[in-house]
Amino acid sequence: MTRNRKLLLVAVLLLFTAAGVGVGLLLTNIQQRIAEGERLRLAARIVPIGELEVDPAVWGINFPYQYDSWLRTREYGVRTPHGGSEPFDKLEANPFRRMAWAGFPFELEFNEDRGHYFAQTDQRETLRITERIQPGSCLNCHSGEFTLLLSEMSWDELNRTPYNYFRDRLAVRSFGVVCADCHDPNTMELRITRPALENALVQQGIDWRQASRQEMRSLVCAQCHSEYYFLGAGNTLVFPWSRGLGLEAIEEHYDTYGFADFTHTLTQAPMIKVQHPEYELFSTSVHYAAGVACADCHMPFTRVGGVKISDHWTRSPLLNINSSCLTCHAGVSEAEMLRRVVTIQGRTKEMLGVTEGALTDAINAIMSAMEAGVPDAALAEARQLHRASQLRWDFIDAENSKGFHSPQEAVRILGHATDLARQAQLSATLALTAHQTEAARAGE
Repeated sequence: MTRNRKLLLVAVLLLFTAAGVGVGLLLTNIQQRIAEGERLRLAARIVPIGELEVDPAVWGINFPYQYDSWLRTREYGVRTPHGGSEPFDKLEANPFRRMAWAGFPFELEFNEDRGHYFAQTDQRETLRITERIQPGSCLNCHSGEFTLLLSEMSWDELNRTPYNYFRDRLAVRSFGVVCADCHDPNTMELRITRPALENALVQQGIDWRQASRQEMRSLVCAQCHSEYYFLGAGNTLVFPWSRGLGLEAIEEHYDTYGFADFTHTLTQAPMIKVQHPEYELFSTSVHYAAGVACADCHMPFTRVGGVKISDHWTRSPLLNINSSCLTCHAGVSEAEMLRRVVTIQGRTKEMLGVTEGALTDAINAIMSAMEAGVPDAALAEARQLHRASQLRWDFIDAENSKGFHSPQEAVRILGHATDLARQAQLSATLALTAHQTEAARAGE
């Protein structure tokens, strides 16, 4: 055998040996991950979880990694370009909101929310609760004890009972969003626990129990991140989805009922106060059509050893771009993705400002007409246009993505809002002119 052939044989043997070692190490690692995963699965059976258990710490005994990440929702003080978890004063940040909500509790205080951990505490301490009488309906989303409360009283009773009836009890543990809100304690499957969403889905012929897991990863969020109102003397919590989830469908729902959240003290228009319609706006988006769920971006999958879990540190995707965005948008840098998002949000904010200018002019025009003694009948059209315009502005302003959840829809809605505000201004101005002309003729 020649020297070269001997060297080649040695090289081949070394190569196969290295490959064998590599495969062996890989198999060992796989077995270790499987064993680790099995240990975690066995750990999940440490303690039974009761049907009415709402304390996350108890669930955390079985699911320590999920619990540890959930605990991070108590971290706050972080700002994103248009939001975050720092509880800054949103009325001071945009004084127009006080004019828009004149006569509604939001004119008293409106702060940026902290994380899910504080959902109950922040609600209990806001001036909207301490200075005004509010119903227990608020607890549908602002108490981790909701499922426990429903075991003690009917949903109707909970809704109509004044919030302050529960205040002392809720101050003891101050649970925000908890495991029981979204998970079945026996199977850990995602579930709907809020009657308002279930009622709205039934009205659309949808049984959430037939939904896929991916669909449920958005529906559990829709329990609270949706538009709602309190209906009747019982303050029943209702989602205005009887005609669909789009803005115009929601407006038609309200107009059919002749519903108003409040009367605007400056214009006397019957108004709607929109509340965080994230699910509705997101449902019009490209991401939604592609099957992306809320949890894909706000609770992306992460690995703990050999186990893949959803990160329960629910937060802005801008704080976790690599896991939230780049798992799908491969080849895009974090800096470029941040630039894209902030550009969309900046343009939405610019459009909000244009609409706010038009609404300010409309409100002032109606006020001027009222001060001049223009009859209510002559201002009915202007007030209805004010209502329609502000509904659209508030739909985007109250929605927490600053338009990112559905950029084209956000701009479309704000374009219509601006047009309707200018129509309201024109209508009030024409009514004032007609009134002045009639007064001048009467004085001749």
